[in-house]
Amino acid sequence: MSVSKYDIELSAGEDQTSHGLMMALVGANKRVLDVGCSTGYLAKALREHGNAVSGIEYDQASADKARPFLDHVVVGDLEAPGIYDDFEDASFDVVVFGDVLEHLRDPLPVLRGARRLLVPGGSVVISVPNIAHGDVRLALLRGKFDYRSTGLLDETHVRFFTRSNLDAFLREAGMVPVDVRATYAPLFGTELQLDPADYPAELVEAVRQDPESGVYQFVLRAAPDDVVRAESQVAWRLLDANRELAELRAAHSQCQARAEHTDVALNAMTVDRDKVVRELAAAEQALQTALDGRESAEQLVARTEATKTFRAVALPRRVYGRLRG
Repeated sequence: MSVSKYDIELSAGEDQTSHGLMMALVGANKRVLDVGCSTGYLAKALREHGNAVSGIEYDQASADKARPFLDHVVVGDLEAPGIYDDFEDASFDVVVFGDVLEHLRDPLPVLRGARRLLVPGGSVVISVPNIAHGDVRLALLRGKFDYRSTGLLDETHVRFFTRSNLDAFLREAGMVPVDVRATYAPLFGTELQLDPADYPAELVEAVRQDPESGVYQFVLRAAPDDVVRAESQVAWRLLDANRELAELRAAHSQCQARAEHTDVALNAMTVDRDKVVRELAAAEQALQTALDGRESAEQLVARTEATKTFRAVALPRRVYGRLRG
């Protein structure tokens, strides 16, 4: 008996995680099918927002754990023919594939099959990792592609997505992305634990310049292409605009921090300048006092010298007068 390694606990304040973004894209008070529902952690959170959730899960133990949060659960291979047979056409507002498609050998029929389950105006919500993250690219340049238990190089991933082939995959499935979001991790900030010292600074900067190098997961909502056709590029452009806005806000915050630091430094310099001015004024006063003292001394010396001269002249005259008298 096994329970999925993806058994996690969702909590408040996770708006920018993939699960938080999926919940935002699903919304509230919907009929939802959670494909690959694991232990029901997402279903539980969705129910708390008034959604009625059913699920499909391949692992019996995980499905049993998820059952309390689901109206109905199907246990079976997601790629098996007829996996959706328990559900009627047009029975869901949203079908969720949360970190599921990358685990399937051929996810295209699975996504195509979900179309018939959607009500008019319904959509699918998808989360997949971005294999084009900068850390994966840099690792490949050193001949590294080391699988891990979770993350970008999860050992159970058999299908890999980038922005371009994800868009192509959706179109082939008859879906158009209408709202594209992402989670982000900076270069050298993923579980791959790369060492920046192993790479030339020029190479790192070149990788960093690609906007997709910081995307960790794509999280999106897509609708059947017979309902919407022109929204795909708008959705991707909106993702770019949101990323650029976030970068501008970060740059603005950095500028504000530098400005505040400069103000502190200027204030400190002003205090130091005022202290120097006061010390200079005191030194000038002391110098003036010294100059005044020297002038007084010079005058005293001059008077003294004048007195000595007078006495030196007057004395011989008195002596001479006495001799003549």
